[in-house]
Amino acid sequence: MAAPQIPNLNTLRRGQGRSLGRGRGASSSSLSDEEERAAKDQIVQQTDQDANVSRLSAVELGYLDDPFAKRFVSGPSQRRFPIINRGTYVRTKAIDNLVHRFLCSSSFTSSSPKKQIISLGAGSDTRFFRLRTHSPPPPPFLYHEIDFPTNNAQKITTITRSLDLLNLIPGYNSEPDTISANGTALSTPNYHIHPLDLRTLSSSPEPPQSFKTIDTTLPTLIISECCLIYLPPHLADSTATYFTRTLFPPTTPLGLILYEPINPHSAFGKVMVRNLATRGIVLQTLYKYESLEAQRGRLRGYGFAGGQEAKTVDGVWEEGVGRAEKERVAGLEMVDEVEEWRLLAGHYCVAWGWRDGEGNGEGVWEGWKERGCAWDG
Repeated sequence: MAAPQIPNLNTLRRGQGRSLGRGRGASSSSLSDEEERAAKDQIVQQTDQDANVSRLSAVELGYLDDPFAKRFVSGPSQRRFPIINRGTYVRTKAIDNLVHRFLCSSSFTSSSPKKQIISLGAGSDTRFFRLRTHSPPPPPFLYHEIDFPTNNAQKITTITRSLDLLNLIPGYNSEPDTISANGTALSTPNYHIHPLDLRTLSSSPEPPQSFKTIDTTLPTLIISECCLIYLPPHLADSTATYFTRTLFPPTTPLGLILYEPINPHSAFGKVMVRNLATRGIVLQTLYKYESLEAQRGRLRGYGFAGGQEAKTVDGVWEEGVGRAEKERVAGLEMVDEVEEWRLLAGHYCVAWGWRDGEGNGEGVWEGWKERGCAWDG
């Protein structure tokens, strides 16, 4: 899912606090409850293309290396504001570093180096393909993506039309039933795309059929980049605890990465929320998990007792990026308004937590404990 876009900072400076108008997602007496829900779902699903465009903008300007970003963008590329590009860069690199340190860590209690990743609301994210081409390659892993069937169908269509993407999926050509008849699910030995509305997960008496491909014994990392924030708080919580308390036994080492907006009560945050409302977008958990401390407490509540950390994007940039890399990024394009950058970056956070799995996760989270999401280049 996409991160919400930057508020109108000129409006913020002028102190104009009036409503910015009625959102497209507002209730309408002409729509049934089911139709209204479908319309709101479509708005959320469309944020995936916003994320694609922002990622491609950062790639084309040299912030990120992602040879696959262009494949998932509809229409011509669009150059984002410099502070948006920097924010996309920091977000992506921070999560990439956490993922890489998880995959490359050693488990001293397991003879197998294999690990597993589950990406919630993955949309057109390219991380699986980037991991497959990383040098040096990470140890063996299983990768699962969960999203609405509509988003999955678009992604799978793109994959099947790209020979270089297909060649990066081990076992694709050897499996006769790799793609479902309706084109919304993909299953191979190492890569699985699940069509699922996460709101139904905690109320299902049995795990979805496709979840049989999830190995509940492997050390597993769950990623939510602006996904759970679109669910009502009780459903966001029950979705997270479905994985931590129902699907995975307590003996399995488990981690969670969150990327979400925070600080809705500041002047900037209020404008951000109003601007998003004009697009019909509601950040439903924003007020419950409005601060870094609230995000850490959230992770503790989900059962990640091994450790919890949360940093604003600004904090990651200031404390986690090496000097030489900062100079490289600063040379890509001029960021004229440092105040604007700090405002924007102070309203988004990366949070991560882990559990050791009753002693079975010794070594799995060492990279997180030692360096977190920091990087030098």
